[in-house]
Amino acid sequence: MLPFTQNSNCALCTDMGGELVWQNDDLRVIMVDDAHFVGFVRVVWQAHVSEMTDLLPAQRSALMKTVCLVEDVMRQVLKPTKVNLASLGNMTPHLHWHVIPRFADDINFPNPVWAITPEQAAQKPQPCVNQAQYAALVNALKIALWAM
Repeated sequence: MLPFTQNSNCALCTDMGGELVWQNDDLRVIMVDDAHFVGFVRVVWQAHVSEMTDLLPAQRSALMKTVCLVEDVMRQVLKPTKVNLASLGNMTPHLHWHVIPRFADDINFPNPVWAITPEQAAQKPQPCVNQAQYAALVNALKIALWAM
């Protein structure tokens, strides 16, 4: 059970949203289950707010520090071509950041991950991150986040 259910209609209030890597009272870091983009991480603010400006300056700073730490660890462990950062919330208006490793040979590079055509989506994914790299990323994130 999540310690913060605040909006029963919000998927990020009622569900962890992926494999939990780390959390504190303010936020959580989860691995997103996406066969096309293995290594995709989401940083979720625990309280149900929708915009960065709903947070106090110190809270915004803590959130962005975490997003940047995730990006840094991701770059060190996976060595992606690029890291995409996004905070959209159009479908789920609960403040969260996507941290997505991108590789020159991923299914839709250089286009956004959300621009995959139905034909591409139907293809058997060829993930650019293998199980050992995934495990190394999760382990490195846990170490870095607990040290934060």
